[in-house]
Amino acid sequence: MEVSVAPAVISLPVMESFYTIQGEGYYQGKAAYFIRLGGCDVGCVWCDVKDSWDASKHPLQSIGEMVTTAAAYPGRMAVITGGEPLMHNLDGLTTALHEAGFQTNIETSGSSPLSGEWDWICLSPKKFKFPLPEILPLANELKVVVFNKSDFDWAEKYAALVSPSCKLYLQPEWDKSNEMTPLIVEYIKENPQWEFSLQIHKYMNVP
Repeated sequence: MEVSVAPAVISLPVMESFYTIQGEGYYQGKAAYFIRLGGCDVGCVWCDVKDSWDASKHPLQSIGEMVTTAAAYPGRMAVITGGEPLMHNLDGLTTALHEAGFQTNIETSGSSPLSGEWDWICLSPKKFKFPLPEILPLANELKVVVFNKSDFDWAEKYAALVSPSCKLYLQPEWDKSNEMTPLIVEYIKENPQWEFSLQIHKYMNVP
């Protein structure tokens, strides 16, 4: 009996790619090459990259082209983000990045099945489409965006489901940072297992 095998993904829709400073989370302040893939079915109302949602609006790039461009820069940390990058099969991309000497990091809502081989998984769960249970114990970093007071309970729900070694971050939604930052500070003082994540790239005016 012949078994059909899905063809390997050799190109992906890329909204943008750039070399910059990681602005948030565990690797904040580190040089990183970002690849932002098009396509998202999560639909966060406060998303600051809504142009990424429709994958068909963004040109396909070959994995070879992506990695060659990334390797032109001295940093060797690649961050795959979106949109929701796990809407795509990322096995080929992470293999190529590892072969080129990159550390592979992903920023994901966890709402689509995991693909790729990752050195660091930043899970940012969203209320608009929940993360898949199988991804939760694999997260190295849990980053919860705080949009209103109810998000603290939301954060604790997922903190109880990730591994004990997972780093825990609370990050104010950018447009509500003046309102939410003082609440987060007080919450972390009472719950010191959490850390504060600030989007320093927006203050630095870098991508």
